[in-house]
Amino acid sequence: MNAIHKVCVYCASSTQIAPLYFETASRLGRLLGERKIRVINGAGNIGLMKAVSDAALEAGGTVTGVIPRFMVEQGWQHTGLTELIQVETMHERKETMAHLSDAVIALPGGCGTLEELLEIITWKQLGLYTHPIVILNTGGYFDPLLAMFSQAVEEHFMRPQHTRMWSVAQSAEEAIDLIHSLPEWDRGVRRWAAI
Repeated sequence: MNAIHKVCVYCASSTQIAPLYFETASRLGRLLGERKIRVINGAGNIGLMKAVSDAALEAGGTVTGVIPRFMVEQGWQHTGLTELIQVETMHERKETMAHLSDAVIALPGGCGTLEELLEIITWKQLGLYTHPIVILNTGGYFDPLLAMFSQAVEEHFMRPQHTRMWSVAQSAEEAIDLIHSLPEWDRGVRRWAAI
């Protein structure tokens, strides 16, 4: 079992998505809060980000939000978090969230979420991030991305070993189980990072 104290959660800020996504986000937040696992996220005050944060806090958990100053100037930050860290750039935001975390769980989201997920997978490929990465595939949302990964392997853009950098969960409960059971990634992967 991994000692997981802080989990970075990537997810959508959209308010227009189906209730299923909000239900799963709230369930994940509640489970993390009940287990006293600190949520690390982008500090947004809408969408799945807010749902995860609110559920974790309501369950007695803690949430650290990391947000660029320009977003605070727009009033986009959640004002009820345990801790709010302001940074200067989006790059600094992602780096801070990664460095604070013991694992990553990615919920469905748009360009920002996908970009965060692909960047942290790239870091893992290079041995820069060694912690568990779990894709929570609510409603099959990530099926096209997972198919793209498979195609990348088939066409030799990635090694088959690279598909072990992440695991896929179908429920919040499974995501929690996975972050505790997946092994730390060997930094020695740099030996075969190139293909």
